[in-house]
This record gives sequence, structure tokens and C-alpha cells, in this order.
Amino acid sequence: MDLNSASTVVLQVLTQATSQDTAVLKPAEEQLKQWETQPGFYSVLLNIFTNHSLDVNVRWLAVLYFKNGIDRYWRRVAPHAISEEEKSTLRAGLITNFNEPVNQIATQISVLIAKVARVDCPRQWPELIPTLVESVKVQDDLQQHRALLTLYHVTKTLASKRLAADRKLFYDLTSSIYSFACSLWNHHTDTFLQQICTGDEAAAANSLERTLLSLKVLRKLTVNGFVEPHWNAEVMVSTENESLKNDSYEMSDLLGRSVRAESICRDRLEKTIILFTKVLLDFLDQHPFSFTALIQRSLEFSVSYVFTEAGEGVVFEQFIVQCMNLIKMIVKNYAYKPSKNIEDSSPETLEAHKIKTAFFTYPTLMEICRRLVTHYFLLTKEELTMWEEDPESFSKKYLLIFQPCTEVLFIDIFHEYNQTLTPVLLEMVHSLQGPTNMENTNAILIKDAVYNAVGLAAYELFDSVDFDQWFKNQLLAELQVSHDSYKPIRRRVIWLIGQWISVKFKSDLRPVLYEAIRNLLQDRDLVVNDFEFRTDQFLPYLESMFTLLFQLLQEVTQCDTKMHVLHVLSCVIERVNMQIRPYVGCLVQYLPLLWKQSEEHNMLRCAILTTLIHLVQGLGADSKNLYPFLLPVIQLSTDVSQPPHVYLLEDGLELWLVTLENSPCLTPELLRIFQNMSALLGKMFSNYLNVSINIWIKL
Repeated sequence: MDLNSASTVVLQVLTQATSQDTAVLKPAEEQLKQWETQPGFYSVLLNIFTNHSLDVNVRWLAVLYFKNGIDRYWRRVAPHAISEEEKSTLRAGLITNFNEPVNQIATQISVLIAKVARVDCPRQWPELIPTLVESVKVQDDLQQHRALLTLYHVTKTLASKRLAADRKLFYDLTSSIYSFACSLWNHHTDTFLQQICTGDEAAAANSLERTLLSLKVLRKLTVNGFVEPHWNAEVMVSTENESLKNDSYEMSDLLGRSVRAESICRDRLEKTIILFTKVLLDFLDQHPFSFTALIQRSLEFSVSYVFTEAGEGVVFEQFIVQCMNLIKMIVKNYAYKPSKNIEDSSPETLEAHKIKTAFFTYPTLMEICRRLVTHYFLLTKEELTMWEEDPESFSKKYLLIFQPCTEVLFIDIFHEYNQTLTPVLLEMVHSLQGPTNMENTNAILIKDAVYNAVGLAAYELFDSVDFDQWFKNQLLAELQVSHDSYKPIRRRVIWLIGQWISVKFKSDLRPVLYEAIRNLLQDRDLVVNDFEFRTDQFLPYLESMFTLLFQLLQEVTQCDTKMHVLHVLSCVIERVNMQIRPYVGCLVQYLPLLWKQSEEHNMLRCAILTTLIHLVQGLGADSKNLYPFLLPVIQLSTDVSQPPHVYLLEDGLELWLVTLENSPCLTPELLRIFQNMSALLGKMFSNYLNVSINIWIKL
């Protein structure tokens, strides 16, 4: 492809390929696809996307076609591979200058350079890293930023390679540029702090962007560039300075500025602070023994900001989550746990364990436990308002990032230090015995939080809590309090019982519990749980419970909630089996409607299939009355030509088998579904082979 004559033609076709008119767009895309394997095509693309005078959309498309071509045709063994001569020209052209003015295009160019580097650096492209390092040093802000952006993507890509030879090359690369990367990060950080102190926020925002990029580079080098980082003093010093900073004042200053800064600068500040913590988390994960020297400072840093007054008013949610994850990883790290026979433990393990033990004193553990329960477990006013206005959305939000993180940390710390923390938690429980003032919202929320902690620690508290007595003397009465403000406690108590019922709960108390659950269902005041139950004890409540659960299934609107209620209904049907027959008429009539409504929600359809499996087993031969609905459902779920089969096939095959097992005779409609079997066996769905064979046998 002659570059001079081809450039005009390719430019014209690329322009057509950006059109919104499909009549123009489709032929252009076909022409570009034909050119992908033509010699010189990627040189033309390079000339186009580096020409800043051309339309941005055209240049963007040229970059994308170039990037896709690297994936398909850059390697020597690829069909229609780009020639070595053209690749050499392209490599040189890609790093001629770093002055792309459009951020999105600059990012794509950096990514495609990294893709080439993954294949060619350093053997076929030894000049890449030196060129990037020199370009990062220039005074021009744009060129410096673009070179730094490219250096980050290159180090990120090379760090991800896992073959031993590739790892060795990355170790060599790291040793050659690590000092430079450290000085680069220190320089940009100092520049940012100076500019923010002088009030030059525009310059500070630019410097902060470079601080963030240089820290990203340093993170990859630190975590992936050394076999044993603790033998390198520069690594240990830089890791501590990167993430814990030189003193707590500087981090407090950064956190404080993130609260006060304008939105763009605040966003970058928060990203930078989070990246500090990610360096520590990655370093701990990849090099636990190298991290030993940082355990003390890391714990002091995290506990100070999350569990003392030092963090009040300055910390933000994601930072708290990262600090909690850091504490959790140190607490439960197996590398830091001595063997039962101390002599079998390594000196590194014993040293780490010694540091942990010295830090987690009784006062520290007590403060962490109390803060977790009485501060982080508390429902907020916003959550209470959401609960009132939209209970289903509240239940989903409550299970997102922050709450699970605090609860997991509590569980891990309580498990590790249960002998120390059990008396602390029991004292909190004892202080809440007796009635609670309905007008005191804070007291109600504290009780909710403490009950949450007791539920999470149920297995650890087995020998310390007489749950049966607690249920009879207090919890049952709290379930019967109907005051609106007590709703959080009613919800929490029923959840708490669900946590303890498989740990310690006498069977003769269960009828009383079923009565309480029924009352809560009638008031729509229950988080539905799949309790364990004895069938004979549950049967007197079966009709009312099933009816109330079915009504709840009809009333809720969100897919996740319907799935949850269906799961509980399925558990009930499975346990009582044939005794469900008198009560399923309403559910049988409703499921076809629900199936139709869930056409775009395959996971809900999976829940419906599970319910149908248990229904067919419970109805036995009477399940033939379901065939007008049941058989089309099986047909769709086991048809591998239909997209939903990816989600529905496993449960669909199980339903098919159960239907055959309970069919009084083989009807033509049942036999017709067998046409799906040849495609199933032809595609060799090995995971389902046993079920398929059993279906074949039944037929």
C-alpha cells in the first residue's frame, strides 16, 4: 500500500465509517476490514491519528483500528502478520513525540504502545523505556504527562506477564528505573503540596494528576518487580513513604484538603489517597514477610484514622473500607500465624505474630470492637428514611460495600481474639436488657447494632450465651412490640434468631417462633429468612405461612426480592413435600404470569424453575395438570439454540427429569421435548451428561 496515495483513500473511508448513516457506515467498515491485512495499512493509520489537524472522531477510529490490528496481526506467527520492516517503522513512529492534545486518544495511544511492548519489549524494542524516561523529564507539561501516562500503561502491561522469563525481564527493568520512579513520585508530590499551599489550584490539579500516575507506576514496580523486596532498602523506605507518608500530619492534611477541595481536585485527591492504601494491600498480599517491617506502622495508621478521633471529619467511605481491609488482611494472614507446635514456625512468622500481639492489646481491641458496633454498625438517618420509603431498595443498598466490610472485619477480629472480646460484647448486651424508650432513636439503633454483632459472632459465643433463655425472656417480647419506631429491632431480632437457630435453639421453642413469624408476615414487618424447621412442628402453620408468603411474593416489585421470597417458598415446599398440595393452587396460577413478566430477568426465571422442581415433586402424578405451563418452560430452558439456555439449562434439565419421574404416562407433548436432546449431546454438555442420560432412560 503506497502511503501517499493510500492516505487520502483511507482517510476518506475512515470519515465514512464515522457516519451515523448505515448506508454509508457499513460499506466503509467492510472496506476497512479488507485493508486490515494489507501491507502499509497500519503505517497509514499511524499517520492519520498523529495528525492533530484532522477530525477527532476520525483519529479516534484510526487508533482503535490500529489497536485491534496489534491484537490480530502483530505477532510473527499470526496469519497475515505485519512485516518486521513495517513494525520497526511503526515502533519508531509511536514514540517520536508525546504531544497528543486529546485525553481519550492519548489514553488509547498509551494502551496500544503497551500492547506492542508486551510482545516486543525489551528485545525488539530496547529504546522504549529509555525514551519514555527521557520524555518524562522534559519541562513541557503536555509531553511530560503523555509520556508518564504511557510509562504507566507499559509497566502495568509488563507487570502482568507471568512466564518465568518475562518475570526476570521485569525484575531487570524494575532495578534499572526504580530509583528514578521514586524520585519522580517524590518530585510531583512535593510540587503538588507547594502549589496547594500557595493557592494555585489549577497548577496543583495538574501536579496531582502526575502524582497519581507516578504512584501507579511505582505501585507496579514495587509489588511486581522484586522477588524479595525486604532485601532492598529503597523499596521498604519508598513503600512506607508512599503509603503511610512521612508523618500522620501530612496524611491528615491530604484528607482535610480532599474534603475542602473543588470537586475535580477532590476526586483526584481521593483517588491518590486510595492508591496509597492499595500499594500496602498489594504489597501485603504478594510479599507478606517483606511486609512484616510495615505491620506496626500500617496498623497504627489504619486504627488511628478509622477507630479514633483523628479521622473524624476528614475520612471518607472508600478510605475507611481500604483501612479496614488492611487491618483484616493483617489479622487473618496465615503467614503470620504460628503453628500449634511453635518450633515448626519460621522466624519470620514468629516475628510478625509478635508485632501483631504487641499491637492488639486489650484497650485497643476493646476500642475497635466498641467503635465497630456502636459507630459503624449504626443505621443512618438516610438509611432509615430509605427503609420507610422503599424497603426493597434499602435491603439491596444495605448489602453493598460498606456494611459487609465492617461486618467481615468484626467477624475476623472477634474470631482471632474471641477470649478478649467476648466479655466486651456480653457487657454491651447486658447493658441493653429490659425495655427501650420508644422515643429514643439512638438507643434503638444501638440495640440494633449490638444484636447485629451477637448474630455475627454466634458460633464464637456458643458457650457464653444461653440463647434459649434470652429468646424466652426478652427477644420474643421484643418481636411483639408493635410501635413503629421499634421496627429496626423487630427486623434485627428475627434476623438474629435466623443466625442462632442452627447454632443453639431448642426444637420445642420453634412453634412459638413460627407464631411470631406469622404475626410479622401479617404486618409485612419481616426480612424473610429460610429458617430450619421440623416438618411436624411446622404443619399447623403451613397454610397461613404459605398464603402470607405468596401474598408477599405478589406485592414485592424488585427482581431480587421476588427471588428471595421464591427461595423461601421452595424451601417450604421441599420440606413438607406432598402435604403442600392443598395450598398451592394460588401459586400454580401465578407462576405463568411471573414467568412472562421475568422475560428479561433470567436469574428470576432460575428461581421459578427451582420452585417448579419442588412443586412437581410435591404434587407427584397430579403435576400433569401443570403441563400446559410446565412443558413449554422445559422446552425453552433446554433448547441450546435459545440464548436463555446459558442461565436456565441446569435447572431446566433437572425439572425435565423430575417431571418424567412423576409423570403417570408419557404424553406426546412430553416426547416432543426430546428433540432438544440431540443438540444437547452434540454440544457435549459434560456437566449435564448424567442428568441427560437419566432423562434418556426415563424416556
